Amino acid sequence: MVKLVALYKQPVDVTAFEEHYANVHLPLIERVPNVIKTSLTRFWGAAGGGEPPYYLMYEMYFQDKEALDAAMASPENRAAGRDLMSFARDIVTVMFADVYESEAK
Repeated sequence: MVKLVALYKQPVDVTAFEEHYANVHLPLIERVPNVIKTSLTRFWGAAGGGEPPYYLMYEMYFQDKEALDAAMASPENRAAGRDLMSFARDIVTVMFADVYESEAK
């Protein structure tokens, strides 16, 4: 399994960010093909105290790199990417990763 990870730094206007993310960006992301599951995380603390370096993390999981590559080339993903750059260009980092999972004992 592989995933796309989008990490967002603290937005200047949290209310505007949250509104756009929920009402515009997520509906676009939900149309991207080949996605197995998604996960959204809002950070509220950091080890040792203080503010976390990121505000939000969104993960999109795919069966394999071929499924990810096809999704990234899709018109739906291109639309989501254009939208992302329109409201979060300066605060987002997007990465790709292999996923290794195990169940807790």
